[in-house]
Amino acid sequence: MRYLTRAIITALFLFPLSGFASTTNSPTTSALTFSDNDRAAIESIIKDYLVNKHPEVLKEAYDELQRREQNSADLKSKQALADQKEKIFSDSNTPVGGNPQGDVTVVEFFDFQCGYCKMAEPSIEKLINDDKGVKFIYKDFPILGTASVTAAEAALASIKQNKYIAFHDALMSRKEHLTEEVIYETAKNVGLNVEKLKKDMSDSAISKQIEKNIQLGSEVGVRGTPLFIIGDKFFPGAMQYDEMNKAVKDARAEEKK
Repeated sequence: MRYLTRAIITALFLFPLSGFASTTNSPTTSALTFSDNDRAAIESIIKDYLVNKHPEVLKEAYDELQRREQNSADLKSKQALADQKEKIFSDSNTPVGGNPQGDVTVVEFFDFQCGYCKMAEPSIEKLINDDKGVKFIYKDFPILGTASVTAAEAALASIKQNKYIAFHDALMSRKEHLTEEVIYETAKNVGLNVEKLKKDMSDSAISKQIEKNIQLGSEVGVRGTPLFIIGDKFFPGAMQYDEMNKAVKDARAEEKK
């Protein structure tokens, strides 16, 4: 409101209302040349116009601001995808689910302790089960503390026992706060050799992969989890199945153009 008022005051000064005096006739003079009385009178008119007579103008201005911000965000996202395409879609060390040869790729940046990630998990599993053309890329992105890092390390280490997807899904189904005990109990429940898992977790390649994911997330603008990339669009937050399914269909249709 304050910035909108200032903008309108500037516009009014450049095209003065009759009946208000300024200290100069030059249209390029600063609005500071208004007297205090002039400024108060103009602000009163603006307030009356916006609040009492045409409050819809505020909504129109807000909607336009939102539209411009969304357009700007979309452009930045597309540029980020173009700049980091190989790291996002073709990192051979990143786990892949669904159909590795699918015609639509879904990428998720997630944290095993993120409640919103857990909320989205049933939709992800249903999508992968229903749409055999979806390739799903899992970007372990532990940002919620030590337990998140341990869970990500364990999950990435489970790749060596060919249990990543099963372990990932099982960890996502745990509703309680993650601890080492919960993580290793879950690993055992899905058939992992826990001692081997712990040994594999110490491999420096695991920590380097997590660092790469964190850096990549920073470069493409990940501000929290989950964040999905479907086609060339970013979708922050816990997506519902219908929303996710529509985004996949839209991306598939776009690919066919």
